[in-house]
Amino acid sequence: MKFQISDKESHSAKLPHEIFLTNMIANHVLWFIASLGLARTYWQPLALVPVVSIILLVYILWRARRSRTQDSWFVMCHWQICADRSRMFIAMLTIALGVTALGWLAHSQFKLMKEAVYALIGGLGILPIMVTVLVLILMESDALHQAAQHKLPDRIALKYPNPGVPVVEELEN
Repeated sequence: MKFQISDKESHSAKLPHEIFLTNMIANHVLWFIASLGLARTYWQPLALVPVVSIILLVYILWRARRSRTQDSWFVMCHWQICADRSRMFIAMLTIALGVTALGWLAHSQFKLMKEAVYALIGGLGILPIMVTVLVLILMESDALHQAAQHKLPDRIALKYPNPGVPVVEELEN
């Protein structure tokens, strides 16, 4: 649905998506790839990836909770969209950590070959994260565009009832 809101409100609604996209593109893609080349000599740049990601994800979740009482309805809805996707990404990272822990356990306790552990971690840990990052980049890019166009997905408009913001255009289902 498209709503009648100010450009200032639209600009504020874009902020959570910009933060999330910065985490996904700049941190998890660009910085991660750049720091992989240095990983054998310097591990610190690679260690910054999860640190920055955790900081940004926690900020998004904290700010989304705060937006329920502080921001306008439209801005709050966009923070909630971003928070839902942050939770999804955190769940995927948790699964990847679990797979990594299982791989380490299988190698150290059950003498599984390290090549098999690499395949396990790569196939069940890293590959789903890469696909998730790609999908979340696409979804957040669309949400950023919707915020700029004064739009919200219908499911969000239904989940968080409109307190009287005029609807300009009903979208097709």
